[in-house]
Amino acid sequence: MPVRWYGIMMAAAFFAGLWTATRRGRRVNVSADTITDVTLWLMIGSIVGARFVYVTTYWKQEFAGGPFREVFMVQHGGLVYYGGLIGASLAGMAYLWWKQLPVWKIADIVAPSIALGSAIGRVGCLLNGCCYGRTCDDLPWGIRFPADHETHGLKVHPTEIYDGVLNLLLYLGLAWMFRRRKFDGEIFALYFIGYAICRFIVEFFRGDYPPDHIHAGLFTPAQLLCGPILLAGVAGWFWFSRRSTLSRTASVEK
Repeated sequence: MPVRWYGIMMAAAFFAGLWTATRRGRRVNVSADTITDVTLWLMIGSIVGARFVYVTTYWKQEFAGGPFREVFMVQHGGLVYYGGLIGASLAGMAYLWWKQLPVWKIADIVAPSIALGSAIGRVGCLLNGCCYGRTCDDLPWGIRFPADHETHGLKVHPTEIYDGVLNLLLYLGLAWMFRRRKFDGEIFALYFIGYAICRFIVEFFRGDYPPDHIHAGLFTPAQLLCGPILLAGVAGWFWFSRRSTLSRTASVEK
């Protein structure tokens, strides 16, 4: 059974996210067991969501007419990050509500670690040869994949590195903000805002989309989804902030 670097980096991403979230949880009296339990559901939700979006997006190009079992062959690559983000968010919130745990407090604990996991996961994308960039013969930091790659040995933007570095910076920023947060849900909302901005920028350099997936000759499917994600983050921040203010006001009146 072959061991693939893509899978190794995905596993490393989950373990790094779990370790950092556990340490962060201790600062606000959330047990390691609670973080471990919710991380399992986040893992399941992210893989299911990421694979579902990839299969539905590239059904004609990669899956139509082929053996149906390829739909489940995650080890071959083919995960869409924003699908994983949506899947993980839904699975995590459903689990926390079911267990009657503080949803937004734990979401703040986990949010920075999601960005860290994404940064590590992009290394797996680079090693796997997916999520590559447009050609850039005139840039000294361009990279070349092997001649049998889809890029045919041409120099391309290292978009996996762009995305990884931006997510690492996002992780550091959110981890710093966590120590200074003023209300539950703040860091989770800021993650959505930061992710949407970072992904929107990197998508301009991506070169792996089929021509019929570029809308208006400019925007990728991920960029179109960045708008709703950004709005959700902004709306969530204001909602969490207002809820916190109303809660403090009610406490003072009592």
